[in-house]
Amino acid sequence: MLRVAIPNKGSLAEDSIAVLKEAGYKQRTDSRDLVLVDIQNQVEFYYLRPRDIALYVGSGELEAGITGRDLLIDSEAKATEVLSLGYGGSTFRFAAPSGKNWNLKDIEGKRVASAYPGLVSAHLKSLGIKSTVVRLDGAVESSVRLGVADLIADVVSTGNTLRQAGLEIFADPILISEAILISRETEVNNPALQILLRRLQGVITARLYVLMDYDIPKDKVDAACSITPGLESPTISPLQNIDWVAVRAMVLRKDTNRVMDELWNVGARGILVTDIHACRL
Repeated sequence: MLRVAIPNKGSLAEDSIAVLKEAGYKQRTDSRDLVLVDIQNQVEFYYLRPRDIALYVGSGELEAGITGRDLLIDSEAKATEVLSLGYGGSTFRFAAPSGKNWNLKDIEGKRVASAYPGLVSAHLKSLGIKSTVVRLDGAVESSVRLGVADLIADVVSTGNTLRQAGLEIFADPILISEAILISRETEVNNPALQILLRRLQGVITARLYVLMDYDIPKDKVDAACSITPGLESPTISPLQNIDWVAVRAMVLRKDTNRVMDELWNVGARGILVTDIHACRL
C-alpha cells in the first residue's frame, strides 16, 4: 500500500485535498483525523505538518508526499520533486533597508534573517556569498529594526509589509515556490506511485484546458484549425449540411475568450466550451 503525506492544515492542505479528490482518492472529512486509508485505491494518507513531510519522505518512512518546493529545499531531506501541482505559489526575495542601492555583493559578511535558513543558505552558497543566516520563526521583517539582522530573505507578495518596515526588495528572486509531489529516487518505478502521478497529471491538465466545439464551413477549416490546433490534432466530424463540419479541440482555459473571438471572425458558429474534469494524455 502506498503511503502518502498530506499537509494537515492551511490553504496548502485544502488545495491538496481538493486535487486528490478530483483524482479519485478518498479524503478525510474530519480535520482531526491524522490518518486515512483508501482501501479501494490502496493508499494510506498521513496528515502532517507541511515542514515535516519532506523529512518523512526523505527518510523512507513514507513513499510520497505533497509539500512546498521551499519546504523541500529548506529541509535538506533526501527527497526529490516529482511533479509541480500548480497551486500554493510563493516568491522568496531579499529585502534590506531602503535608501541604498543594494546588490548581491552587499550581502557578503552580513546577517540575513529568514524563516527558511536551509533554503537561503543553499542559495547563498550557490552564489559564492559568505554570510550569517539568522533563523527566525516569524516577524522576519522586524529583525533589521531590532538589530538582529542586516537584511532579510522572506516570502514576498505585494511588498507592502516590507515597505511598512522600511525595507525594499532587491536582486532576482531567490526561489519561486509552489506545491509539489515529492518522493525518493528509489521509488521512481513504484507502480502505485506511477498511478498517483498519472492521476494528478490528469487533474492538472484538466484544470489548464477546456474542450471547445464549434461548426465551421469546410473552406474555413484550415484557418480555424490554426487557431485551435489542439494537443495533437483537432477532431473534425461531418455535419448534415455537407458544406459544414464540426470541430473539437482542447484549448488553454486562459485563452478561451480570445480564441472564441478569433473563431467567430473566421466564420465559426455554435461555439461551445466544456470543462474537463480529468484526462490522460
